[in-house]
Amino acid sequence: MATTEHSAPSRTEPAPPGRLRAWMLEGLSDMGKGGGHTGPHAEPEPPHQGQPWWRVMCLTGVDYFSTLGYQPGIAALAAGLLSPIATIVLVVVTLAGALPVYRRVAEESPHGEGSIAMLERLLSFWQGKLFVLTLLGFAATDFLITITLSAADASTHLVENPHLTGVLHDQKMLITLVLVALLGAVFLKGFLEAIGVAVALVGAYLALNAVVVVVGLYHVITAGHVVTDWSSALTTQHGNVFVMIGVALLVFPKLALGLSGFETGVAVMPHVKGDPDDTEARPAGRIRDTKKLLTTAALIMSVFLITTSFITTLLIPEKEFEAGGQANGRALAYLAHDYLGNTFGTVYDVSTIAILWFAGASAMAGLLNLMPRYLPRYGMAPQWARAVRPMVIVFTLIAFLVTWIFDADVNAQGGAYATGVLVLISSAAIAVTIAARKARQRNWTIAFAVISAVFLYTTVANVIERPDGVKIGACFIAGIILVSLLSRLARAFELRVTSVTLDDMAQRFVRDLASRRMRFIANEPDRRDIAEYRDKIEQIRQDNDVPGQEDFVFVEVTVTDPSEFEAGLTVRGEVLHGRYRVLTLESSSVPNALAALLLHARDTTGSIPHIYFEWTEGGPFANLLRFFLFGQGEVAPVTREVLREAEPDRKRRPKVHVG
Repeated sequence: MATTEHSAPSRTEPAPPGRLRAWMLEGLSDMGKGGGHTGPHAEPEPPHQGQPWWRVMCLTGVDYFSTLGYQPGIAALAAGLLSPIATIVLVVVTLAGALPVYRRVAEESPHGEGSIAMLERLLSFWQGKLFVLTLLGFAATDFLITITLSAADASTHLVENPHLTGVLHDQKMLITLVLVALLGAVFLKGFLEAIGVAVALVGAYLALNAVVVVVGLYHVITAGHVVTDWSSALTTQHGNVFVMIGVALLVFPKLALGLSGFETGVAVMPHVKGDPDDTEARPAGRIRDTKKLLTTAALIMSVFLITTSFITTLLIPEKEFEAGGQANGRALAYLAHDYLGNTFGTVYDVSTIAILWFAGASAMAGLLNLMPRYLPRYGMAPQWARAVRPMVIVFTLIAFLVTWIFDADVNAQGGAYATGVLVLISSAAIAVTIAARKARQRNWTIAFAVISAVFLYTTVANVIERPDGVKIGACFIAGIILVSLLSRLARAFELRVTSVTLDDMAQRFVRDLASRRMRFIANEPDRRDIAEYRDKIEQIRQDNDVPGQEDFVFVEVTVTDPSEFEAGLTVRGEVLHGRYRVLTLESSSVPNALAALLLHARDTTGSIPHIYFEWTEGGPFANLLRFFLFGQGEVAPVTREVLREAEPDRKRRPKVHVG
């Protein structure tokens, strides 16, 4: 039977907010509607009005390519002379592992939700919510450490510039905090993703890096002893090539920062221009071009990773990579100044600082898109968490704290960053393995399972080697879960039904009742035989002294997924045993569903409805927990409390009777 009535239950409008509060919550009412895009991005453009894939690649490239600012130095510290071979292992894992995984993620999640959404669809109830919250904790680790690590490395390039080192040498912490604050200020003002700026930054940065690479390779080739000295030292340290490969595999987890950027690459999918005939359900052109984006970015980065690792290892003295050395956190900048002069080196520093800072902007945008997508929908964040500016302040303050804890040290933050990156890639690999298995693609299932095993090994090895990463990730997870549960508890009595839809029969029941006193009976369905309904009416009449001629309609709510916070409500009417009218509903919470139905009936008929309950047996605290976790418990007082919060005017509030 077709539904013919659709509306949201009314609520009393709050007082107009002050100017500051209105500015802070600007755009709040438009966010989170219908799965709309949240965060600082504009609503994704229609498929035929997006941007060419290579331009969007630059948007994700400010995160991915900017790791060249610190990756060669981190690789040299982790692997020493073995750095180029270890980097080749990293490239193999990138092209044969991460790239196929995220190409599949692009197929399965073409609207930018990423691997977390894929896994969310596989799990329901509270275990699914807790799993997603855990992944959000690691995602927060990834993005927040991107902000703080990129700002710290940008300040390193600034402090170590020969023209400024005398003035700024002891100001690294202050400069990093200023860069983070400046990033927050830009988002508070209103950040729009300027793809054109990203294209200019990435183009200039890659061109300057290409110059440094070509000059570095020229010096390596012309100074032939450099290669022979390196190969001799490598043979002395590790013996034969098989030992070298084995050691490279062992140190590979330390180089995992070079894998960052894939999750961002999928997140920007809505901005990729698709084909004119793309549909929202299957944007084939967008998927195809996103695969081009991911592949091209991975190939470009792979070439730069191998060449930069090679020239920095061979041309920079080992002691310069260590803490306090001039190449620490800025290996390529060291070569730019050393071989191309301070003028070119300063231009390189400016380009590096700009792209590192913009990488922080990309990470902040990722946070502001990711968190409002899940937490408010779960009821695990206040409504203001859907707005950009309050969240910017929260994330900026957390970034200040992380910067202070890690003393603005790039190397110290590498473990936490790598942990966040690896957990997200591992979860993506597992998600596509499950997707391939469901699609009965045996070969892909085996391939993705092997890739998952590689990334799980890498994650575990990284955690064992650098437990600070999982510690900071655990702090984010614990914080998110604690704040989320407290928020959900605080919002427990909030009316969280987004819309009420009645079918024809249900509408007929409500209109008929409105012609006299509107009386409903809340009934927990059992056998649903004639005796159940006859006895229930008799009990309600005796408990509440209702005259025998009064008419009733039963309301029965079936709890679906109690972990869901808000959703629409569909009401269906049926006549049982030829005489008893019953409204059936499905919802995550019995009291909220009943309250929403009563308010809807009042608003559509103008009559104040009455609803009748019987007391639930058991202790009030246990019943409160049952309501919080399972959507049931002591229904009568909770329904009344939901109605009281939704409608402060007692004269207009539906009446609750308990006997």
